[in-house]
Amino acid sequence: MKKIEAFIKAHRLDDVTLALHHVEGLTGMTVSEARGFGRGRGAEHNPDDFHQVVRIEVFCADALADKVVQTIEHAGHTGLRGDGKVYVLPVEQAVRISSGERGEVAV
Repeated sequence: MKKIEAFIKAHRLDDVTLALHHVEGLTGMTVSEARGFGRGRGAEHNPDDFHQVVRIEVFCADALADKVVQTIEHAGHTGLRGDGKVYVLPVEQAVRISSGERGEVAV
């Protein structure tokens, strides 16, 4: 299993969400607001000057990970600096609390 964590521009969330709805086999996603800054930040910026971003978290089977990353990458792309980042991490275990299911079936 994989955890995919993406940071995108807030105004791209609707496009990314719609695109992820079309990924067959994807069971859901979590979205939260965040603030941050990236590499292109110069010394003239105020240290408290963060950009609003959205963090998307998706847990999926290994076989879906590449498709999910490509979907976020394409739907989140504007061609401008600061479009965001996508990270892929391994997940050792998942447990569905309501049923006790474990592993990929719990996702």
